[in-house]
Amino acid sequence: MASGDADMMEGSSGFSSDSESEAESVSGSEEGEEEEEEEEAFSDISGEEEAGLALEEAEAELESGPGPGVDTELPADLQRQVKFLNTISNIVLSKLSKAECTSLLHDSVESEFFVIDGDSLMIEHVLDSNFCEGQNLHFFYLVERFLFDITQKGAKYVIVFFKDAECMWARSSYHLSLRTALILHLKNNTEVPVYAEFVNSFSSKWQEFVKEKYPYFIMISDKAFTLTGNKGMSSYLLKIFVFHTLGSEINVAMTSGMHSDVRRLYGYYVNSKAAVTRCKKTQKAMEPAHRAVVSFLSQNHATKLLLGDGQNSKSVSEEVQRDFAQLQCLWPDGSDIRRSVCVVSCSVALKCYMRMLKNGENHKGTETACNKSKDESLTFQEAADVCRMYCAHVALMLHLPLAKRAQKKVSVKWIKPASDFLQLLYLNEHFILKNLDITKNWRNDLVHLCDLNDKLLLTRVALCSKMTDHTDSSFLGEVFENEYKQMWDAVSSLMSDCDIGNAFPFQATSKMMVEEDDSLQKEGLLEVIPDVGFIPVNIPLVEEYVGDALKDFPMLSSDSSVVTSLSENKTFDILSDWSLDKPLSDDYERTKASTFGEKTNDPYVRKRMLRSYQKLVRFHRFYGSTLEGNITKNIITNVQGCITVAPKQSSVISGKGKKLPPKKKADLIAEENIRKKKEKEDQKQREQWTLISKSIMKMIQENFDHGIKKLEEFLKKCSGDSVKLIAEMDVLENCFKIWVEHCQMTESAKRNNLIAGRVMKRIHNILDKYEKMMEKNQLKLIASYLKEFGFHKLAQCIPDIDQKLARPKNPKKENMLAVGVEPARFQLKYMGPYLLRDERNDPDPRVSHFIPDTWQRELLDAVDNNESAVIVAPTSSGKTYASYYCMEKVLRDSDDGVLVYIAPTKALVNQVVATVYNRFSKTLPDGMVVCGVYTRDYRQDALNCQILITIPQCLENLILNAQRQAWVKKLKYVIFDEVHCLGGEIGAEVWEHLLVMIRCPFLALSATISKPEALAQWLQAVKNYWQRADKTLENPVKVSGGKKKQQMKMPRDQRSYRVKLVVYGERYNDLEKYVCSSNESGFDFVSYHPCAALTVDHIETYGFPSDLSLSPPESLRLYDTMAETWTSWPRAQEFSPEEYQCFKDKIVIKKNDVRKYEAELKQELEKWITSGQKEQASEVLEKLKPTSVVNSTATMVKQFPMLVEALQKENQLPALFFSFSVSVVERLAKETFVHVTNKEQMKRGSDDAKKRIEFENKLRKLSKRAGKKQPSDPKESSLSDNMVMKETEQEMLYQKLQEMRKIPPDCTYAVETAADRKILDTIFQRLQVVKTANQLRLYLERGIGFHHASLNSKGRQAVEMLFRLGFARVVTATGTLALGINMPCKTVVFLDDSVFLDALQYRQMSGRAGRRGFDLIGNVVFYSVPMPKVQRLLKASVPLLSGQFPLSASLVLRLLLLVAKAEDTMDAKAKALSLLQHSMLCYDNKKKQLVLKLYFLSCLQFLLKGGFVDVDGTPQGFAELVTQLHYHEPANFVFVSFLVKGLFHKICCQLEKPAGKGLDRFSDETMESLLLVLSNLFGRMYLPACSTEKDWATLHQSKVFLEDLPEEFADAVNEYNKTIQEIFGCFLISASNQADMVEECHLPLSRISFESAQPLQTCTKFVTELTAPENHPTTAVSPFTCLSGITNLDLFKTYNVDNIALRTLELSSSNIPVLNLIKYDQQGRRMPLNAYALDFYRHGSLKALLNDNMLHLGEAYNVLNEFQITLSSISTSLKELCDNKEDVVVLAFEQLRDTFYQKFEKIKS
Repeated sequence: MASGDADMMEGSSGFSSDSESEAESVSGSEEGEEEEEEEEAFSDISGEEEAGLALEEAEAELESGPGPGVDTELPADLQRQVKFLNTISNIVLSKLSKAECTSLLHDSVESEFFVIDGDSLMIEHVLDSNFCEGQNLHFFYLVERFLFDITQKGAKYVIVFFKDAECMWARSSYHLSLRTALILHLKNNTEVPVYAEFVNSFSSKWQEFVKEKYPYFIMISDKAFTLTGNKGMSSYLLKIFVFHTLGSEINVAMTSGMHSDVRRLYGYYVNSKAAVTRCKKTQKAMEPAHRAVVSFLSQNHATKLLLGDGQNSKSVSEEVQRDFAQLQCLWPDGSDIRRSVCVVSCSVALKCYMRMLKNGENHKGTETACNKSKDESLTFQEAADVCRMYCAHVALMLHLPLAKRAQKKVSVKWIKPASDFLQLLYLNEHFILKNLDITKNWRNDLVHLCDLNDKLLLTRVALCSKMTDHTDSSFLGEVFENEYKQMWDAVSSLMSDCDIGNAFPFQATSKMMVEEDDSLQKEGLLEVIPDVGFIPVNIPLVEEYVGDALKDFPMLSSDSSVVTSLSENKTFDILSDWSLDKPLSDDYERTKASTFGEKTNDPYVRKRMLRSYQKLVRFHRFYGSTLEGNITKNIITNVQGCITVAPKQSSVISGKGKKLPPKKKADLIAEENIRKKKEKEDQKQREQWTLISKSIMKMIQENFDHGIKKLEEFLKKCSGDSVKLIAEMDVLENCFKIWVEHCQMTESAKRNNLIAGRVMKRIHNILDKYEKMMEKNQLKLIASYLKEFGFHKLAQCIPDIDQKLARPKNPKKENMLAVGVEPARFQLKYMGPYLLRDERNDPDPRVSHFIPDTWQRELLDAVDNNESAVIVAPTSSGKTYASYYCMEKVLRDSDDGVLVYIAPTKALVNQVVATVYNRFSKTLPDGMVVCGVYTRDYRQDALNCQILITIPQCLENLILNAQRQAWVKKLKYVIFDEVHCLGGEIGAEVWEHLLVMIRCPFLALSATISKPEALAQWLQAVKNYWQRADKTLENPVKVSGGKKKQQMKMPRDQRSYRVKLVVYGERYNDLEKYVCSSNESGFDFVSYHPCAALTVDHIETYGFPSDLSLSPPESLRLYDTMAETWTSWPRAQEFSPEEYQCFKDKIVIKKNDVRKYEAELKQELEKWITSGQKEQASEVLEKLKPTSVVNSTATMVKQFPMLVEALQKENQLPALFFSFSVSVVERLAKETFVHVTNKEQMKRGSDDAKKRIEFENKLRKLSKRAGKKQPSDPKESSLSDNMVMKETEQEMLYQKLQEMRKIPPDCTYAVETAADRKILDTIFQRLQVVKTANQLRLYLERGIGFHHASLNSKGRQAVEMLFRLGFARVVTATGTLALGINMPCKTVVFLDDSVFLDALQYRQMSGRAGRRGFDLIGNVVFYSVPMPKVQRLLKASVPLLSGQFPLSASLVLRLLLLVAKAEDTMDAKAKALSLLQHSMLCYDNKKKQLVLKLYFLSCLQFLLKGGFVDVDGTPQGFAELVTQLHYHEPANFVFVSFLVKGLFHKICCQLEKPAGKGLDRFSDETMESLLLVLSNLFGRMYLPACSTEKDWATLHQSKVFLEDLPEEFADAVNEYNKTIQEIFGCFLISASNQADMVEECHLPLSRISFESAQPLQTCTKFVTELTAPENHPTTAVSPFTCLSGITNLDLFKTYNVDNIALRTLELSSSNIPVLNLIKYDQQGRRMPLNAYALDFYRHGSLKALLNDNMLHLGEAYNVLNEFQITLSSISTSLKELCDNKEDVVVLAFEQLRDTFYQKFEKIKS
């Protein structure tokens, strides 16, 4: 999400964080616009109103006719529409300009379905800068490469070509042909679903399609392909489509500006909620406008332009059909589509051209298209020459291998008449492809639709045909000659009425068909490919990593200019005062630290610091207590030398299998005493039960759940099973009485069988736990109850019971109490939540407060054995307990061992810190603490603690820092929470780095990983490496006494290298899904069966999703539906609940029995599908689907308070309500608060308010009098008595006032009894420093809260604590609660749809439902989420973790620094090699590993050339400065190049003011110049290209678009880029040897091969000349791109190599550290940079950034915070490097840092 997850720590207690400041900035800068902001539910309301007025005005003018300034050449109906179209266009531009660049494909893309507009897809690839018009095969390759790429990334999509959209291409016959071929190719040769039957977006069929499929978004271009004469009308069609799509509540993704990396596709995305809501009202006006544009574009069809008025599309189409019919007679066996299209196209073109020439002669003087002079037109014979060349070029295409078709970009063009005739050929191709239906009965091979023509090859044929003597047919070669002759003979046959000449010569006339083209750009300066080779180095790390592969790579000789230039001393005169070899402080030292640990001699300061620290600890423990209660444990370190793993293991098994010695007399006496003591205790507990049983029975009758809770509290305290049994039997009897009373008072048909289910629940408990100790009368009683229910068979199953005696005497009574359902069905239907699980009863001595399950014991065993583990278990299943057990182990084992807990967000860091403080306390040596924190903007006790809570980036900084290796060696365990972030968008590679670099064991926890076996296998390979490395490191050299030392070391380490995989899939609570819709009577909550989300095709392809589980009632419903649908189902009886083997005659059906039943039902349904019962299976799934009305988002906001009330009536609170919009989240909380307060006011009435004010005034007066009059003289007794009376009156008034202030129960969602006032005051007191505290406090006092990343941490923590305590029961939230935050609830509600709501987010969010120990089931409600989206969320699989590209130039430099500077070189090298050798992306793939080694060497070459390391691997120059800024590659390298060239010194050369404390020494102009450069480096945020077309007249303070770099700086960037392009161009050439060239000759998606099966034996001179190679080789570029003249040289000339590089290398331009000075989208439009940093420096306004710079609230804060952190890092580094403290650059950066920080602090305060 745009707002990010910038969470924070405690500011008042020494913590500092971005989120707190962010929230304060929100409240501070926008306090004045609070009302306006709250009105913005989904969009900018003022913008909506302005757009609405503009639309109304434009609609009104539709009636009055065209306005001034309208093009009068346009048709009259279109002239009237122009203003309306311009208004639509401006509104769309406004929305698209604010588009957010985001990942369009998320972790679980199976849930994402979207639509691609086919014409937009075509626009983007026709305009590809590398594509040469006429090279069809290259175009199809580009399209397929894009579609294949997103398909490989898991995208689910369809492509739609609207019929009306064809008119956009009507003036270009080539593009018409290309479009038609594309549609047919995708339909016939790929598996991509293509729809071409929809007329336009207004058609009813399209509306039905969208409603049924409900796409996430539609990919649409914002600008059409420019064709002369269209007058920009084509773009109007796209704008109307965008506008209509957004208005239909479908999101839009722009095709322009899209880019991708190895894992994802990124693009500009517009949320439909931000669109004009008036679209539906303007639809009537939009349709005529759309029709007018289509009519105008269609009028100028290419047929009219090429053939004049005498012929039209219909006549050409009829001619095509006649010739095709004749061709079928000539070639009855069928043909390749290229042959047939070529022949028919040529014959029809010649016929049309002949008629056109005749029409021209008959109508001389008319101004038709055919009225041209002889010089401007071809004769018929010249046209026939063109056709011969065309047929020859097709013959060559049919047999030339792809590599031979690589063409030069010729500097000639076709003459105008010949070019027009080619357009006629293309037009005929279009009509031929349109009429392919007539060839259904003819074998017309459509495979090569993608390769109908090759214009460059045709041009070469035209050139060579003039320069070669080809009177003899042998010049072409036998194969080509036969092919060509066959086609030309067919053309001649079809032209039987006219002599078109023989096949040879090609050109019977003398006219030159081609001429020089001066408009083509000449090649640039770089015309020679640099020497490909690597600089030889002497670095052990490189030799060991690259190893033997080095001999296969080209190396540069020692006398190469590149190598010799390295030895030159790099001296920087301008930097003479700079000590470049001086070590810099690291990120840890620069991170803001708490003041608690600062040394001071001032006792007052020390005391204040101690109090502050104690206050912080108290808060953490208080916060932690809301998570788990007060469970602090004091840890005592084990005695040194006594720590072994074995004793802990033996303690678990408690001595099983050992023979015990005979007991002594003393032992027997002790045992007897224990027995007597137990009897006394049991007697005491019986008496206690006697005393409290009546009150519990009463509670059960009044509130069943509350009474049972009290019973369970008693049973927990009770130690004797006999007493527990007595209590259970008493409660059972009482529950049965309730059932009897219910039956007596209720008709049989209206009975609530859930009450009987409660009785059966008690029977289950008793028989499961106490059956062996039960007496006969107790068993007899249970049997009688079962018979009363009508379960006679079950009653007979109870052992040792005389069934005759157990029968009831009154059969009427029996019938009266019967539940009317068979026992197994009854248990499934009414007892689903109550069914018992197979839980272990044997306690584990390692766990005190609960009995762990088997899988949890496996985790504890892994920790005891120092093993690593991957743990995959659902949310709230108890997997986190292993983490805290691991912490306790580390704390007990020693005082110096360190455990690191890695959390993905700082919010989760806060929570874990509080939990650790609440769980553990320990007395440690001076200077050591139990828990520390380290994030990017705050640290406390990070390196002097035993448990460090941090984020991945910070731990990576420590591990890769040579100065911190002593601390790193203390690591005993690392815990990775939410390890599925390994597959995330940002920072995922850091998780991977850590997993491979740590040598200690780890725990990796997640609830959502697909195929965790693969992850565990990869991690085991890493651990195997460390096992080998440790063996090497233990004995590096032999020394005296070494053996003794080794023997002492090994027992201490006790290392294990095993990675255990623990997978547990059972949730403690089942999740019930509901679809909610509103109607006049209220809200309907319709049960949604999980199988309703599936389709037969999905089950057949993927099977049932692994985590799609059914509750017992859902399993029963599935069976009933199957039995009902297929009445002759052979296994219906077998699966009947009463006959099913696991249920038959079972009194206690357990959850595991139901799971087996569920699994077998699913398998049976799958068998239906595979054995021919697809129709029945489909009908079953259809019957399970609910019918629901989808609410619009606007309705959702208005009706939300009523939705909450409905949930309260259903007893479904507490609930979390999820939306992905910050403004919506706050708006909904406000709406709910306003609703309950209005309700209270209506209830109280106006008189009540007057009385309250009156009482308050009286109380205020009495308080003043009491304060003034203080009697001291005994004589004033009367005054004293009067005061007593006044005090009594005051107290009474106060009590009345409190009573009046008391909120009625139905006007609040707060549970007053959940927390006392002291706790509430403690929580609310922390909100005093937050400006939003009053508003949030008012909400929270009513039990309402909101939660999002932009909210201050104190506010978030208050909401979290009150919700966990049960005080607040309604919380609206964004995705901030999805990652690990402990906020369990009864119900989770998904309020609306979002592109961010994918299957992973759904699982994380829905996992909050169902509080263990509180709720029997969890509820998930979909409110305003469309049904197709619900289906996709439920059926989608969780993501596969596939790894990120692991390396970058900065990382390579960091590794070299680590190895060079670490004291333990062998250990540092082992870490570096582990990272390099164990990329998850390249795991078990030798080719990818080799490519990665080449990439590593290329990075090394760059570092050598840049002077950052020498040939021995020793860091030099600004190496450390570069690594300090490693987050910003490649800006870090460019920044250093600016510094080295003295460019910053030139900017800062003049001091405006003399030195002085507190004075700004540089002018604002200097600061802004400096900031302009830094913004171009470190503040790069691109805006959509269309944003430059928007009217920015409404700008307030920002300039929005960032200016270009000054010329000198731009030159330096170009120089840097040239170096990078040379190095990585060579890398791509070297890596090309690893490409699969056979695969490269296949189109990616259709798999059509263009590799010649039989290479040509001989080539004639003519063919050799045609296929002459380029000046440069083409070995490293795709052979398809070579068709447009692309060569290896282009790898050195373009920044974006994605579409020209060999795709099987799987490399991306994002891996090449080039800094684009100017970035263009696919249409060649410049994409401007957002000037947010410079604008903010100028005006300091957050509001301006939100309104003008189009940033979201959280995003604005995050980017500003990141920028100021970067400024601070640069300033500190420069200050440390420069010995001259008066250096102007150092001073300037210091001033800039301070000024920017002050401005930033203002928006935080």
